[in-house]
Amino acid sequence: MKKSNILFITLSLAILAIATLSSCERPKSQDQTLSGSKEVPGWKLNAQKPISFTWYINYSWFKGKWGNSTVSKYITDKTGVSIDFITPQGNENEELGSMIVADTLPDIITLDCRQSLVTEMINARRVYPLEWLAKEYDPYFFTAASKDKLNWYTQEHGHVFGYPNASFTLQDYNKYKGNLTSHETFLVRRDIYEAIGSPDMSTPQGFLAALKSAKEKFPLVNGEPLIPFGTDEFTATGCQKLQETLCHFLAIPPEQDGNFVDYSTGLTENPDYIIWLKTFRKAHELGLMPKEVFVDKRAQIEEKAEKGLYFCLLYYNWDMQNAQNSLYQKNKNGTYIAVKGPANSRGEKPKLSCMGISGWTLTFISKKCKDPARAIQFLTYLISEEGQMDTYFGQEGKTYSMVEGKPELLPQVEELALRNKNALEEKEGVLYTYWMLMDSGWQAQWKQKLSPAVSQPELWTRPYVEQYFAYDAIILPPNSDESLTHQEVLRRWGTTLQNLLLSESEKDFDLILNEYNQIKHTEKYKKLVQLQTKIMNDNKRKLGLEANQ
Repeated sequence: MKKSNILFITLSLAILAIATLSSCERPKSQDQTLSGSKEVPGWKLNAQKPISFTWYINYSWFKGKWGNSTVSKYITDKTGVSIDFITPQGNENEELGSMIVADTLPDIITLDCRQSLVTEMINARRVYPLEWLAKEYDPYFFTAASKDKLNWYTQEHGHVFGYPNASFTLQDYNKYKGNLTSHETFLVRRDIYEAIGSPDMSTPQGFLAALKSAKEKFPLVNGEPLIPFGTDEFTATGCQKLQETLCHFLAIPPEQDGNFVDYSTGLTENPDYIIWLKTFRKAHELGLMPKEVFVDKRAQIEEKAEKGLYFCLLYYNWDMQNAQNSLYQKNKNGTYIAVKGPANSRGEKPKLSCMGISGWTLTFISKKCKDPARAIQFLTYLISEEGQMDTYFGQEGKTYSMVEGKPELLPQVEELALRNKNALEEKEGVLYTYWMLMDSGWQAQWKQKLSPAVSQPELWTRPYVEQYFAYDAIILPPNSDESLTHQEVLRRWGTTLQNLLLSESEKDFDLILNEYNQIKHTEKYKKLVQLQTKIMNDNKRKLGLEANQ
Protein backbone atom coordinates (compact mmCIF):
# COMPACT_ATOMS: atom_id res chain seq x y z
CA MET A 1 0.00 0.00 0.00
CA LYS A 2 1.30 3.46 -0.83
CA LYS A 3 2.36 5.64 2.10
CA SER A 4 -0.17 8.30 1.18
CA ASN A 5 -2.97 5.74 1.20
CA ILE A 6 -1.81 4.37 4.55
CA LEU A 7 -1.81 7.90 6.03
CA PHE A 8 -5.26 8.61 4.63
CA ILE A 9 -6.74 5.37 5.95
CA THR A 10 -5.05 5.72 9.35
CA LEU A 11 -6.26 9.32 9.85
CA SER A 12 -9.75 8.50 8.65
CA LEU A 13 -10.07 5.51 10.94
CA ALA A 14 -8.69 7.44 13.88
CA ILE A 15 -11.46 10.02 13.45
CA LEU A 16 -14.10 7.32 13.07
CA ALA A 17 -12.89 5.49 16.17
CA ILE A 18 -13.42 8.46 18.54
CA ALA A 19 -16.95 7.36 19.40
CA THR A 20 -16.32 3.66 18.86
CA LEU A 21 -19.22 1.51 19.97
CA SER A 22 -20.47 4.04 22.49
CA SER A 23 -23.54 4.78 20.39
CA CYS A 24 -23.87 1.81 18.03
CA GLU A 25 -27.14 1.90 16.15
CA ARG A 26 -29.55 -1.00 16.46
CA PRO A 27 -29.54 -3.39 13.49
CA LYS A 28 -32.43 -3.30 11.08
CA SER A 29 -33.74 -6.24 9.09
CA GLN A 30 -36.19 -6.54 6.26
CA ASP A 31 -39.76 -6.47 7.58
CA GLN A 32 -40.64 -9.91 6.23
CA THR A 33 -37.76 -11.66 8.03
CA LEU A 34 -38.94 -13.75 10.99
CA SER A 35 -36.85 -14.00 14.11
CA GLY A 36 -35.72 -17.33 15.47
CA SER A 37 -35.71 -18.50 19.09
CA LYS A 38 -33.57 -20.50 21.49
CA GLU A 39 -35.32 -23.65 20.31
CA VAL A 40 -35.81 -22.95 16.58
CA PRO A 41 -33.02 -21.46 14.41
CA GLY A 42 -34.18 -18.52 12.35
CA TRP A 43 -33.04 -19.90 9.00
CA LYS A 44 -35.75 -22.58 9.17
CA LEU A 45 -38.46 -19.93 9.44
CA ASN A 46 -37.25 -17.98 6.40
CA ALA A 47 -36.09 -20.77 4.08
CA GLN A 48 -38.80 -20.08 1.51
CA LYS A 49 -37.70 -16.48 1.04
CA PRO A 50 -34.81 -16.27 -1.46
CA ILE A 51 -32.00 -13.86 -0.67
CA SER A 52 -28.52 -13.33 -2.09
CA PHE A 53 -25.57 -12.05 -0.06
CA THR A 54 -22.28 -10.63 -1.30
CA TRP A 55 -19.46 -12.34 0.58
CA TYR A 56 -16.01 -10.78 0.40
CA ILE A 57 -13.06 -13.19 0.81
CA ASN A 58 -9.86 -11.23 1.39
CA TYR A 59 -7.62 -13.57 -0.62
CA SER A 60 -6.89 -12.91 -4.27
CA TRP A 61 -6.18 -16.63 -4.80
CA PHE A 62 -9.70 -17.69 -3.80
CA LYS A 63 -11.65 -18.86 -6.86
CA GLY A 64 -14.71 -20.38 -5.20
CA LYS A 65 -18.11 -20.15 -6.87
CA TRP A 66 -21.64 -20.66 -5.62
CA GLY A 67 -24.57 -22.18 -7.48
CA ASN A 68 -23.04 -24.94 -9.60
CA SER A 69 -21.82 -27.46 -7.03
CA THR A 70 -24.03 -30.06 -5.36
CA VAL A 71 -23.38 -28.56 -1.93
CA SER A 72 -24.16 -24.95 -2.84
CA LYS A 73 -27.39 -25.93 -4.62
CA TYR A 74 -28.42 -28.05 -1.65
CA ILE A 75 -27.74 -25.28 0.86
CA THR A 76 -29.61 -22.69 -1.23
CA ASP A 77 -32.60 -25.02 -1.56
CA LYS A 78 -32.54 -25.63 2.20
CA THR A 79 -31.98 -22.08 3.47
CA GLY A 80 -33.07 -19.81 0.62
CA VAL A 81 -29.61 -18.18 0.70
CA SER A 82 -27.34 -17.85 -2.31
CA ILE A 83 -23.89 -16.28 -2.33
CA ASP A 84 -21.97 -13.99 -4.65
CA PHE A 85 -18.31 -14.34 -3.68
CA ILE A 86 -16.10 -11.28 -4.15
CA THR A 87 -12.30 -11.30 -4.03
CA PRO A 88 -9.73 -8.49 -4.24
CA GLN A 89 -8.39 -7.68 -7.69
CA GLY A 90 -5.25 -5.97 -6.44
CA ASN A 91 -3.53 -5.53 -3.10
CA GLU A 92 -5.74 -7.24 -0.52
CA ASN A 93 -5.07 -4.89 2.38
CA GLU A 94 -5.36 -1.77 0.26
CA GLU A 95 -8.65 -2.86 -1.30
CA LEU A 96 -10.29 -3.81 1.97
CA GLY A 97 -8.86 -0.75 3.72
CA SER A 98 -10.39 1.48 1.07
CA MET A 99 -13.80 -0.17 1.49
CA ILE A 100 -13.63 0.36 5.25
CA VAL A 101 -12.91 4.08 4.85
CA ALA A 102 -15.49 4.55 2.10
CA ASP A 103 -18.08 2.54 4.06
CA THR A 104 -18.76 0.27 1.08
CA LEU A 105 -18.26 -3.16 2.64
CA PRO A 106 -20.22 -6.09 1.18
CA ASP A 107 -22.76 -8.03 3.27
CA ILE A 108 -20.33 -10.54 4.77
CA ILE A 109 -16.54 -10.33 5.10
CA THR A 110 -13.91 -13.00 5.75
CA LEU A 111 -10.25 -12.17 6.38
CA ASP A 112 -7.23 -13.43 8.27
CA CYS A 113 -7.80 -13.10 12.00
CA ARG A 114 -4.29 -11.65 12.50
CA GLN A 115 -4.69 -8.72 10.13
CA SER A 116 -4.77 -5.25 11.65
CA LEU A 117 -7.74 -4.50 9.40
CA VAL A 118 -9.84 -6.64 11.76
CA THR A 119 -9.46 -4.06 14.52
CA GLU A 120 -9.71 -1.15 12.11
CA MET A 121 -13.00 -2.47 10.78
CA ILE A 122 -14.35 -2.83 14.32
CA ASN A 123 -13.14 0.58 15.49
CA ALA A 124 -14.61 2.22 12.40
CA ARG A 125 -17.98 0.70 13.39
CA ARG A 126 -18.38 -0.99 10.03
CA VAL A 127 -19.49 -4.40 11.37
CA TYR A 128 -22.18 -5.58 13.76
CA PRO A 129 -21.55 -7.18 17.15
CA LEU A 130 -22.68 -10.75 16.53
CA GLU A 131 -24.27 -11.11 19.96
CA TRP A 132 -26.56 -8.14 19.22
CA LEU A 133 -27.81 -9.72 16.03
CA ALA A 134 -28.16 -13.09 17.71
CA LYS A 135 -30.19 -11.77 20.66
CA GLU A 136 -32.46 -9.82 18.34
CA TYR A 137 -32.97 -12.27 15.49
CA ASP A 138 -31.54 -15.70 16.26
CA PRO A 139 -30.88 -16.73 19.89
CA TYR A 140 -30.15 -20.23 18.58
CA PHE A 141 -26.74 -18.80 17.63
CA PHE A 142 -25.66 -19.19 21.25
CA THR A 143 -26.52 -22.90 21.10
CA ALA A 144 -24.65 -23.46 17.84
CA ALA A 145 -21.58 -21.36 18.66
CA SER A 146 -18.66 -22.53 20.77
CA LYS A 147 -18.68 -20.75 24.12
CA ASP A 148 -14.88 -20.98 24.27
CA LYS A 149 -14.49 -19.35 20.85
CA LEU A 150 -16.96 -16.60 21.71
CA ASN A 151 -15.13 -15.95 24.96
CA TRP A 152 -11.79 -15.84 23.13
CA TYR A 153 -13.02 -13.20 20.73
CA THR A 154 -15.13 -11.18 23.18
CA GLN A 155 -13.56 -7.75 23.55
CA GLU A 156 -13.22 -5.60 26.65
CA HIS A 157 -16.52 -3.82 25.96
CA GLY A 158 -18.30 -7.20 25.88
CA HIS A 159 -18.90 -7.44 22.13
CA VAL A 160 -17.84 -10.22 19.78
CA PHE A 161 -17.68 -9.22 16.12
CA GLY A 162 -16.19 -12.13 14.19
CA TYR A 163 -16.45 -15.92 14.30
CA PRO A 164 -13.40 -18.05 13.47
CA ASN A 165 -12.83 -20.97 11.15
CA ALA A 166 -10.23 -23.75 11.48
CA SER A 167 -10.27 -23.18 15.22
CA PHE A 168 -9.43 -25.71 17.91
CA THR A 169 -10.33 -25.26 21.55
CA LEU A 170 -8.05 -26.68 24.23
CA GLN A 171 -10.69 -29.34 24.77
CA ASP A 172 -10.49 -30.27 21.07
CA TYR A 173 -6.71 -30.36 21.25
CA ASN A 174 -6.60 -32.60 24.29
CA LYS A 175 -9.32 -34.86 22.89
CA TYR A 176 -7.77 -35.42 19.47
CA LYS A 177 -4.07 -35.04 20.24
CA GLY A 178 -2.24 -37.81 18.44
CA ASN A 179 -4.58 -37.56 15.47
CA LEU A 180 -3.95 -33.88 14.77
CA THR A 181 -1.71 -32.85 11.91
CA SER A 182 0.25 -29.71 11.06
CA HIS A 183 0.50 -28.04 7.69
CA GLU A 184 4.12 -27.12 8.41
CA THR A 185 6.36 -29.44 6.40
CA PHE A 186 9.79 -29.82 4.90
CA LEU A 187 9.09 -31.54 1.59
CA VAL A 188 11.41 -33.37 -0.80
CA ARG A 189 10.64 -34.86 -4.19
CA ARG A 190 10.60 -38.57 -3.42
CA ASP A 191 12.29 -39.94 -6.54
CA ILE A 192 15.16 -37.43 -6.45
CA TYR A 193 15.59 -37.79 -2.70
CA GLU A 194 15.83 -41.57 -2.92
CA ALA A 195 18.12 -41.38 -5.95
CA ILE A 196 20.69 -39.36 -3.97
CA GLY A 197 20.58 -41.80 -1.07
CA SER A 198 17.85 -40.35 1.18
CA PRO A 199 20.34 -38.16 3.07
CA ASP A 200 19.89 -36.51 6.46
CA MET A 201 19.06 -32.88 5.71
CA SER A 202 18.56 -31.73 9.30
CA THR A 203 22.05 -30.20 9.59
CA PRO A 204 23.39 -27.29 7.52
CA GLN A 205 26.11 -29.51 6.07
CA GLY A 206 23.67 -32.29 5.15
CA PHE A 207 21.19 -29.79 3.73
CA LEU A 208 23.71 -28.13 1.40
CA ALA A 209 25.25 -31.45 0.37
CA ALA A 210 21.82 -32.81 -0.58
CA LEU A 211 20.98 -29.73 -2.65
CA LYS A 212 24.31 -29.99 -4.50
CA SER A 213 23.83 -33.69 -5.18
CA ALA A 214 20.28 -33.19 -6.44
CA LYS A 215 21.35 -30.41 -8.83
CA GLU A 216 24.31 -32.42 -10.13
CA LYS A 217 22.28 -35.57 -10.81
CA PHE A 218 19.07 -33.87 -11.95
CA PRO A 219 19.98 -30.52 -13.52
CA LEU A 220 16.79 -30.54 -15.61
CA VAL A 221 13.19 -31.62 -14.95
CA ASN A 222 11.33 -32.16 -18.22
CA GLY A 223 13.64 -29.69 -19.88
CA GLU A 224 13.44 -27.01 -17.18
CA PRO A 225 16.12 -26.25 -14.56
CA LEU A 226 15.71 -27.94 -11.20
CA ILE A 227 15.14 -25.55 -8.28
CA PRO A 228 17.09 -27.19 -5.45
CA PHE A 229 15.37 -25.28 -2.63
CA GLY A 230 12.22 -23.17 -2.50
CA THR A 231 9.85 -21.76 0.08
CA ASP A 232 6.89 -19.43 0.51
CA GLU A 233 6.65 -16.07 -1.25
CA PHE A 234 8.60 -13.10 0.07
CA THR A 235 6.54 -10.05 0.96
CA ALA A 236 7.19 -6.56 2.29
CA THR A 237 7.33 -8.02 5.81
CA GLY A 238 9.42 -11.11 5.17
CA CYS A 239 8.72 -14.78 4.44
CA GLN A 240 6.39 -16.58 6.82
CA LYS A 241 7.94 -20.02 6.28
CA LEU A 242 11.43 -18.67 7.01
CA GLN A 243 10.11 -17.08 10.18
CA GLU A 244 7.41 -18.95 12.11
CA THR A 245 7.68 -22.32 10.34
CA LEU A 246 11.48 -22.41 10.48
CA CYS A 247 11.36 -21.53 14.19
CA HIS A 248 8.98 -24.41 14.82
CA PHE A 249 11.33 -26.81 13.03
CA LEU A 250 14.15 -25.47 15.18
CA ALA A 251 11.99 -25.96 18.32
CA ILE A 252 12.45 -22.33 19.32
CA PRO A 253 9.82 -21.55 21.98
CA PRO A 254 7.47 -18.56 21.58
CA GLU A 255 8.53 -17.13 24.90
CA GLN A 256 11.81 -16.79 26.76
CA ASP A 257 12.40 -15.71 30.35
CA GLY A 258 8.71 -14.88 30.59
CA ASN A 259 8.74 -12.58 27.54
CA PHE A 260 6.95 -13.07 24.24
CA VAL A 261 9.17 -14.10 21.32
CA ASP A 262 8.05 -12.55 18.04
CA TYR A 263 8.91 -14.90 15.17
CA SER A 264 7.73 -12.31 12.63
CA THR A 265 10.48 -9.81 13.38
CA GLY A 266 13.39 -12.24 13.04
CA LEU A 267 14.99 -14.12 15.94
CA THR A 268 18.28 -12.39 15.40
CA GLU A 269 19.44 -13.18 18.93
CA ASN A 270 18.98 -16.95 18.47
CA PRO A 271 22.18 -18.68 17.27
CA ASP A 272 20.38 -21.66 15.68
CA TYR A 273 18.14 -19.36 13.67
CA ILE A 274 21.10 -17.33 12.42
CA ILE A 275 23.02 -20.50 11.50
CA TRP A 276 20.16 -21.56 9.24
CA LEU A 277 19.75 -18.11 7.68
CA LYS A 278 23.46 -18.26 6.86
CA THR A 279 22.90 -21.73 5.41
CA PHE A 280 20.21 -20.38 3.08
CA ARG A 281 22.54 -17.49 2.17
CA LYS A 282 25.18 -20.05 1.23
CA ALA A 283 22.61 -21.97 -0.79
CA HIS A 284 21.88 -18.84 -2.80
CA GLU A 285 25.58 -18.13 -3.29
CA LEU A 286 26.06 -21.65 -4.69
CA GLY A 287 23.10 -21.33 -7.05
CA LEU A 288 21.00 -23.74 -4.99
CA MET A 289 18.37 -21.13 -4.09
CA PRO A 290 17.94 -19.12 -7.29
CA LYS A 291 16.69 -15.53 -7.38
CA GLU A 292 13.28 -16.58 -8.68
CA VAL A 293 12.57 -17.95 -5.20
CA PHE A 294 12.63 -14.38 -3.92
CA VAL A 295 10.19 -12.98 -6.48
CA ASP A 296 7.70 -15.77 -7.21
CA LYS A 297 4.19 -15.37 -5.82
CA ARG A 298 1.95 -18.18 -4.68
CA ALA A 299 0.57 -18.84 -8.17
CA GLN A 300 4.07 -19.24 -9.64
CA ILE A 301 5.21 -21.42 -6.73
CA GLU A 302 2.26 -23.75 -7.12
CA GLU A 303 2.70 -23.89 -10.89
CA LYS A 304 6.35 -24.91 -10.51
CA ALA A 305 5.50 -27.39 -7.76
CA GLU A 306 2.91 -28.97 -10.05
CA LYS A 307 5.69 -29.51 -12.59
CA GLY A 308 7.89 -31.02 -9.87
CA LEU A 309 10.60 -28.41 -10.44
CA TYR A 310 11.59 -28.13 -6.78
CA PHE A 311 13.83 -30.68 -5.13
CA CYS A 312 12.81 -29.53 -1.65
CA LEU A 313 10.49 -26.96 -0.11
CA LEU A 314 9.83 -25.49 3.31
CA TYR A 315 6.13 -25.03 2.72
CA TYR A 316 2.60 -25.82 3.88
CA ASN A 317 1.49 -29.27 2.76
CA TRP A 318 -2.07 -27.87 2.67
CA ASP A 319 -1.08 -25.52 -0.15
CA MET A 320 0.46 -28.39 -2.13
CA GLN A 321 -2.73 -30.38 -2.64
CA ASN A 322 -3.32 -29.48 -6.28
CA ALA A 323 0.34 -29.98 -7.18
CA GLN A 324 0.55 -33.26 -5.30
CA ASN A 325 -2.59 -34.70 -6.91
CA SER A 326 -1.36 -33.71 -10.36
CA LEU A 327 2.08 -35.23 -9.80
CA TYR A 328 0.55 -38.39 -8.34
CA GLN A 329 -1.45 -38.99 -11.52
CA LYS A 330 1.68 -38.74 -13.65
CA ASN A 331 4.20 -40.51 -11.44
CA LYS A 332 3.54 -41.64 -7.87
CA ASN A 333 7.24 -41.51 -7.07
CA GLY A 334 7.43 -37.93 -8.33
CA THR A 335 5.31 -36.56 -5.47
CA TYR A 336 6.67 -34.73 -2.43
CA ILE A 337 7.15 -36.43 0.92
CA ALA A 338 7.93 -34.94 4.32
CA VAL A 339 11.26 -35.66 5.94
CA LYS A 340 13.10 -34.26 8.93
CA GLY A 341 14.07 -30.77 7.89
CA PRO A 342 16.22 -28.11 9.53
CA ALA A 343 16.92 -28.91 13.18
CA ASN A 344 18.63 -27.01 15.96
CA SER A 345 22.21 -27.69 17.02
CA ARG A 346 20.97 -30.06 19.74
CA GLY A 347 19.15 -32.23 17.22
CA GLU A 348 15.80 -31.78 18.95
CA LYS A 349 12.61 -32.83 17.23
CA PRO A 350 10.49 -30.12 15.62
CA LYS A 351 7.52 -28.58 17.43
CA LEU A 352 5.01 -27.93 14.69
CA SER A 353 1.87 -25.86 15.02
CA CYS A 354 -1.67 -27.03 14.55
CA MET A 355 -4.44 -24.48 14.33
CA GLY A 356 -5.18 -22.81 17.67
CA ILE A 357 -8.32 -21.32 19.14
CA SER A 358 -7.79 -18.15 17.09
CA GLY A 359 -8.17 -20.23 13.95
CA TRP A 360 -7.30 -18.94 10.52
CA THR A 361 -9.95 -16.40 9.49
CA LEU A 362 -12.76 -14.39 11.03
CA THR A 363 -16.13 -13.77 9.41
CA PHE A 364 -18.08 -10.56 9.99
CA ILE A 365 -21.49 -9.14 9.12
CA SER A 366 -21.25 -5.64 7.67
CA LYS A 367 -23.37 -2.66 8.73
CA LYS A 368 -24.16 -2.38 5.00
CA CYS A 369 -25.67 -5.87 4.98
CA LYS A 370 -29.01 -5.87 3.16
CA ASP A 371 -30.61 -8.09 5.83
CA PRO A 372 -28.52 -8.63 8.98
CA ALA A 373 -31.22 -10.87 10.44
CA ARG A 374 -30.94 -13.37 7.57
CA ALA A 375 -27.17 -13.01 7.68
CA ILE A 376 -26.84 -13.98 11.36
CA GLN A 377 -29.30 -16.81 10.78
CA PHE A 378 -27.22 -18.09 7.87
CA LEU A 379 -24.05 -17.81 9.95
CA THR A 380 -25.81 -19.74 12.76
CA TYR A 381 -26.71 -22.46 10.27
CA LEU A 382 -23.17 -22.71 8.92
CA ILE A 383 -21.53 -23.07 12.36
CA SER A 384 -24.15 -25.54 13.61
CA GLU A 385 -23.58 -29.28 13.39
CA GLU A 386 -26.13 -29.46 10.59
CA GLY A 387 -24.34 -26.75 8.63
CA GLN A 388 -20.98 -28.41 9.21
CA MET A 389 -22.36 -31.72 7.95
CA ASP A 390 -23.82 -30.04 4.86
CA THR A 391 -20.71 -28.06 3.91
CA TYR A 392 -18.27 -30.89 4.65
CA PHE A 393 -20.11 -34.02 3.49
CA GLY A 394 -22.83 -32.51 1.30
CA GLN A 395 -26.21 -34.09 0.67
CA GLU A 396 -26.95 -37.58 1.90
CA GLY A 397 -27.52 -39.94 -0.99
CA LYS A 398 -25.87 -37.61 -3.49
CA THR A 399 -22.41 -37.09 -2.05
CA TYR A 400 -22.30 -39.31 1.06
CA SER A 401 -24.07 -42.13 2.88
CA MET A 402 -24.23 -43.17 6.53
CA VAL A 403 -22.28 -46.38 7.25
CA GLU A 404 -22.61 -47.72 10.79
CA GLY A 405 -23.44 -44.27 12.06
CA LYS A 406 -20.54 -42.58 10.29
CA PRO A 407 -20.83 -40.37 7.17
CA GLU A 408 -18.73 -41.63 4.28
CA LEU A 409 -18.31 -40.01 0.89
CA LEU A 410 -19.79 -42.01 -1.97
CA PRO A 411 -17.14 -43.96 -3.92
CA GLN A 412 -17.27 -41.70 -6.98
CA VAL A 413 -17.01 -38.56 -4.83
CA GLU A 414 -14.15 -39.97 -2.78
CA GLU A 415 -12.35 -41.01 -5.95
CA LEU A 416 -12.68 -37.47 -7.29
CA ALA A 417 -11.45 -36.07 -3.96
CA LEU A 418 -8.34 -38.24 -4.14
CA ARG A 419 -7.68 -37.48 -7.79
CA ASN A 420 -8.69 -33.90 -8.63
CA LYS A 421 -9.32 -31.29 -5.93
CA ASN A 422 -10.37 -28.57 -8.39
CA ALA A 423 -12.91 -30.80 -10.10
CA LEU A 424 -14.25 -31.92 -6.72
CA GLU A 425 -14.85 -28.34 -5.63
CA GLU A 426 -16.48 -27.29 -8.90
CA LYS A 427 -18.77 -30.31 -9.21
CA GLU A 428 -19.54 -31.45 -5.67
CA GLY A 429 -18.33 -28.70 -3.30
CA VAL A 430 -17.66 -31.04 -0.35
CA LEU A 431 -14.83 -31.12 2.19
CA TYR A 432 -12.90 -27.82 2.19
CA THR A 433 -14.62 -26.04 -0.72
CA TYR A 434 -16.60 -23.71 1.56
CA TRP A 435 -14.07 -23.41 4.34
CA MET A 436 -15.05 -19.97 5.65
CA LEU A 437 -16.68 -21.28 8.84
CA MET A 438 -15.39 -24.84 8.98
CA ASP A 439 -14.98 -26.31 12.47
CA SER A 440 -11.71 -28.24 12.59
CA GLY A 441 -12.56 -29.79 15.95
CA TRP A 442 -15.85 -31.12 14.59
CA GLN A 443 -14.12 -32.48 11.48
CA ALA A 444 -11.43 -34.29 13.51
CA GLN A 445 -13.94 -36.80 14.90
CA TRP A 446 -14.56 -38.39 11.49
CA LYS A 447 -10.95 -39.25 10.62
CA GLN A 448 -11.53 -38.86 6.91
CA LYS A 449 -9.32 -40.70 4.46
CA LEU A 450 -6.47 -38.66 3.08
CA SER A 451 -5.48 -38.61 -0.55
CA PRO A 452 -2.47 -40.89 -1.09
CA ALA A 453 -0.84 -37.91 -2.80
CA VAL A 454 -0.83 -35.85 0.40
CA SER A 455 -1.27 -38.40 3.19
CA GLN A 456 2.40 -39.07 3.94
CA PRO A 457 3.26 -35.43 4.75
CA GLU A 458 0.10 -35.02 6.83
CA LEU A 459 0.67 -38.20 8.83
CA TRP A 460 4.40 -37.48 9.20
CA THR A 461 3.65 -34.35 11.24
CA ARG A 462 1.46 -36.04 13.89
CA PRO A 463 4.17 -36.88 16.45
CA TYR A 464 5.47 -33.32 16.35
CA VAL A 465 2.27 -31.31 16.81
CA GLU A 466 2.26 -28.73 19.62
CA GLN A 467 -0.28 -26.11 20.66
CA TYR A 468 0.58 -22.42 20.50
CA PHE A 469 -2.85 -21.13 21.52
CA ALA A 470 -1.71 -18.26 23.74
CA TYR A 471 0.74 -16.93 21.16
CA ASP A 472 -1.20 -16.81 17.91
CA ALA A 473 -3.36 -13.77 18.68
CA ILE A 474 -0.98 -11.06 19.82
CA ILE A 475 -3.05 -8.28 18.31
CA LEU A 476 -1.84 -4.78 19.16
CA PRO A 477 -4.18 -1.79 19.55
CA PRO A 478 -4.32 -0.05 16.16
CA ASN A 479 -2.51 3.26 15.84
CA SER A 480 -0.88 2.76 19.24
CA ASP A 481 2.82 3.57 19.59
CA GLU A 482 3.53 -0.14 19.93
CA SER A 483 1.55 -1.00 16.80
CA LEU A 484 3.38 1.66 14.79
CA THR A 485 6.70 0.35 16.10
CA HIS A 486 5.71 -3.17 15.15
CA GLN A 487 4.82 -2.12 11.61
CA GLU A 488 8.14 -0.32 11.29
CA VAL A 489 10.07 -3.37 12.51
CA LEU A 490 8.14 -5.71 10.21
CA ARG A 491 8.96 -3.57 7.17
CA ARG A 492 12.59 -3.32 8.21
CA TRP A 493 12.78 -7.07 8.69
CA GLY A 494 11.14 -7.73 5.31
CA THR A 495 13.91 -5.80 3.58
CA THR A 496 16.63 -7.13 5.88
CA LEU A 497 15.71 -10.79 5.41
CA GLN A 498 16.11 -10.61 1.66
CA ASN A 499 19.32 -8.60 1.97
CA LEU A 500 20.75 -11.19 4.36
CA LEU A 501 20.00 -14.11 2.05
CA LEU A 502 21.24 -12.25 -1.02
CA SER A 503 24.41 -10.92 0.64
CA GLU A 504 27.67 -11.80 -1.11
CA SER A 505 29.56 -13.00 1.95
CA GLU A 506 29.15 -13.92 5.59
CA LYS A 507 30.90 -10.67 6.48
CA ASP A 508 28.25 -8.70 4.60
CA PHE A 509 25.57 -10.83 6.27
CA ASP A 510 26.91 -9.87 9.71
CA LEU A 511 27.04 -6.18 8.83
CA ILE A 512 23.44 -6.19 7.60
CA LEU A 513 22.30 -8.10 10.67
CA ASN A 514 24.09 -5.77 13.07
CA GLU A 515 22.49 -2.75 11.44
CA TYR A 516 19.03 -4.30 11.77
CA ASN A 517 19.63 -5.27 15.40
CA GLN A 518 20.01 -1.61 16.36
CA ILE A 519 16.23 -1.22 16.28
CA LYS A 520 15.85 -4.07 18.78
CA HIS A 521 17.90 -2.20 21.35
CA THR A 522 15.68 0.85 21.38
CA GLU A 523 13.27 1.76 24.16
CA LYS A 524 10.30 1.72 21.78
CA TYR A 525 11.07 -1.88 20.82
CA LYS A 526 11.32 -2.84 24.50
CA LYS A 527 7.90 -1.24 25.07
CA LEU A 528 6.55 -3.29 22.16
CA VAL A 529 7.78 -6.53 23.72
CA GLN A 530 6.30 -5.53 27.09
CA LEU A 531 2.85 -5.03 25.54
CA GLN A 532 3.09 -8.24 23.51
CA THR A 533 4.02 -10.09 26.70
CA LYS A 534 1.05 -8.59 28.54
CA ILE A 535 -1.31 -9.70 25.74
CA MET A 536 0.27 -13.17 25.82
CA ASN A 537 -0.40 -13.43 29.56
CA ASP A 538 -3.95 -12.16 29.10
CA ASN A 539 -4.44 -14.90 26.51
CA LYS A 540 -3.17 -17.49 28.96
CA ARG A 541 -5.66 -16.35 31.57
CA LYS A 542 -8.50 -16.58 29.04
CA LEU A 543 -7.45 -20.15 28.31
CA GLY A 544 -7.13 -21.07 31.96
CA LEU A 545 -3.37 -21.46 31.65
CA GLU A 546 -0.79 -20.20 34.11
CA ALA A 547 0.38 -16.70 33.24
CA ASN A 548 3.84 -15.36 34.00
CA GLN A 549 2.55 -12.29 35.80
